[in-house]
Amino acid sequence: MAGGFGIQSGGVPKDYPGKVTAYVLITCIAAAMGGMIFGYDIGISGGVTSMPPFLKRFFPAVYRKEALDKSTNQYCKFDSSTLTMFTSSLYLAALVASFGASKVTRSMGRSWSMLLGGTIFLCGALINAAAQNIAMLIIGRILLGVGVGFATQSVPLYVSEMAPYKHRGSLNVLFQLSITVGILCANLVNYFTPRMANGEGWRVSLGGAAVPALIIGISAFFLPNTPNSILEKGNPTKAREMLHRIRGVSDREVEAEFNDIVEASEASKAVKHPWRNLSKRKYRPQLVMSVLIPMFQQLTGINVVMFYAPVLFITIGFGNNASLMSSLITGGVNMVATLISVYGTDKWGRRRLFLWGGGLMLVFQVAVASLIGWKFGVTGQVDKLPEWYAVVMVICICIFVSGFAFSWGPLGWLVPSEIFPLEIRSAAQSIVVCVNMFFTFLVAQIFLTMLCHMKFGLFIFFAFFVAIMTAFIYFFLPETKNIPIEEMSQVWEQHWYWKKYVVTDGPSFPEKV
Repeated sequence: MAGGFGIQSGGVPKDYPGKVTAYVLITCIAAAMGGMIFGYDIGISGGVTSMPPFLKRFFPAVYRKEALDKSTNQYCKFDSSTLTMFTSSLYLAALVASFGASKVTRSMGRSWSMLLGGTIFLCGALINAAAQNIAMLIIGRILLGVGVGFATQSVPLYVSEMAPYKHRGSLNVLFQLSITVGILCANLVNYFTPRMANGEGWRVSLGGAAVPALIIGISAFFLPNTPNSILEKGNPTKAREMLHRIRGVSDREVEAEFNDIVEASEASKAVKHPWRNLSKRKYRPQLVMSVLIPMFQQLTGINVVMFYAPVLFITIGFGNNASLMSSLITGGVNMVATLISVYGTDKWGRRRLFLWGGGLMLVFQVAVASLIGWKFGVTGQVDKLPEWYAVVMVICICIFVSGFAFSWGPLGWLVPSEIFPLEIRSAAQSIVVCVNMFFTFLVAQIFLTMLCHMKFGLFIFFAFFVAIMTAFIYFFLPETKNIPIEEMSQVWEQHWYWKKYVVTDGPSFPEKV
């Protein structure tokens, strides 16, 4: 047989036997918990930066503008480049760290990369909790970012490689579910810590990041490496034993999948420069997806809500306690809505959830813009907001968050992690993390300035990108559900647009003997 890798006769994908064993479920859940460190930070940052004692100590200019100057335009109350640098420095560090994480993930294995990420994140959490000045805060944030870079590079790959292909979507979405759990936990912590009498509640909030760091660090220490990773390190016997264990079927029944993994591993070893390989024409579809999907994920505007939910609600006139409660509600909605994706990713498919979520986000992002524009106009001045207005605003934001939570949130990590051939997988995943963190950094860094200058039009700005990316999915993303990860080449070979870029080493179908 020549050149038949990826498709069987008639274009029917291979049906590898395997089930969700207790072993693979436990390992995937344990690995996916790495998302908690990312989620906790997303949730904690906005709450901490809205706490008066924290602002008074580290950002006195913002404190005076927010707490003392009652004439300040509501849109511009928190506009501070130093404050946004505190938040966004983590994502810049994660961007840089993702390149080193790629090498560690490929040479040492996915689990060791997770362990290293959890350990570095723990150090950052402890430094932030003990911070005495802005320099300590930034150093702590940079270490947190390095930890996030390693975790987001390795966890999606680990779960995609361990999971049976028919359940890969649901198990991989556990990573996003873990992110939402981290956000919700952070919101809970932020709701109670401002009530501490000594005004040091922000230390508890920042130091709380040590808990998810310990969870991922301890979990990763006991996690086995994936069969793909074991093969990359040159141990086929151990790789076959691991595949047999995680699939829960006889040794003979895993033969076909094992042989394809071996073939992919040999192709991977032949590639000396995976970064250079990414630019090859035959990898054009994967490269485009690895850039545009994480970019669009951040341009939904979701981090405007999740980073700065307390700040946002204060900006539109809610009190401190009301804003924290509202962000707690959005965090709960985010977590619950992610369960839709856990259930439906492998049942309904990736494309359908992408399109449903995009439509929902578009409608309610425009609604949020209209509500803010109606009450605040371009001056940002308002005396008193009626209670019904606050309720409607929270409902619209919650529906927007739910649309993201079952679509672009989990699928933005799942789809890139499952479409790359083994020979470029670690490098390509680093591109995903790099692009994701760059745009997360960019949005976090400029959001408050954009809010100050664009007013309610900022939400229209993000709604425009939601419309663009939904159209992109409709025309250019093929369905990837129920396709074995080592057989993914067929979705590009059969796509109306991408097939002209895909170049195989032989015919698309096995030759008849």
